[in-house]
Amino acid sequence: MDLPVMPPVDPMLAKSVPAIPPGELYEPKWDGFRAIVFRDGDEVEIGSRNTRPMQRYFPDIVEAALAHLPERCVVDGEIVLPSATTGGLDWDALQQRIHPAASRVRLLARETPALLILFDLLALDDADLTGTPFAERRARLEQIISPNPQVYVTAQTDDQAVAADWFQSFEGAGLDGVVAKSADLLYQPGKRVMAKVKHGRTADCVIAGYRPHKSGDDAVGSLLLGLYTSEGVLASVGVAAAFSMARRRELVTELAPLVTSLDDHPWNYDASGRTPRESEQSRWSAGKDLSFIPLRPELVVEVGYDHLEGDRFRHVAQFRRWRPDRDPSSCTYEQLEEPVSYALADVLAAGV
Repeated sequence: MDLPVMPPVDPMLAKSVPAIPPGELYEPKWDGFRAIVFRDGDEVEIGSRNTRPMQRYFPDIVEAALAHLPERCVVDGEIVLPSATTGGLDWDALQQRIHPAASRVRLLARETPALLILFDLLALDDADLTGTPFAERRARLEQIISPNPQVYVTAQTDDQAVAADWFQSFEGAGLDGVVAKSADLLYQPGKRVMAKVKHGRTADCVIAGYRPHKSGDDAVGSLLLGLYTSEGVLASVGVAAAFSMARRRELVTELAPLVTSLDDHPWNYDASGRTPRESEQSRWSAGKDLSFIPLRPELVVEVGYDHLEGDRFRHVAQFRRWRPDRDPSSCTYEQLEEPVSYALADVLAAGV
């Protein structure tokens, strides 16, 4: 491979801001795997957010790149996977692609092909475009991508009101906000020079256990969060993990009186859903221990979250405060705000 921009490349990043800034170019914020795609003739490499190659997990995207990208180019985008049932995005199905068995990956690629959503152009033929203003890179990106069912150029607008509408409506298709970019922005690998506005919500959850910190059992790694279903079942909804090391050690002492036997815990059953189990393994880190310390479900915590993926928080929740005034049984799914459903096809069509 011999391109003017060579792998690995740290993707340009965005910093969170509380509101959509005026006077920028706006795009939907996709919720998938960040991907910088390098193509040089028959060679294709897909770099991840942490610059690790991902092409072995996405043979369908490699085929799409060979079919629909210029012979020599570097593009920045997001790999997403449409849901077979909701009409939006399916994060859980996308995660299943990170699998050690090549045969399994090939099967999933055939059954549920992913999409490549592009939003930047870093190089074309022999030209390094990272020093070219973003508006020009975007215009050239639109010129080189012909309509096809697997590679799209993301929607863009310079109208702040349209961006605000996207922020509200596109969430129902599984997107998680809006990105704002300056028209004269140069591509700056690894730097947070764009702006992103994400949905922010809170929920009161039951603390059902914790995972020890990787440094040892004397510190909490993450708190395991639960919500009660309408049938009265305590479901696992995610984790909260943003604590200082000193606070992690304090939590071990504070939570010690609630430690209980797994035999007496509501998660002591063989569930088909994503409930913490001692045998559970991480798809991202082979061999990582995901066993947990069970706690009597008596404490309530308020956490911040952006949105749900299925019946769980899509990202790690943020600890806000303890809620001693809340009865754990009152922590149900009914408190959660549900976005209005929106079709992924309409989001893609917005870019045409």
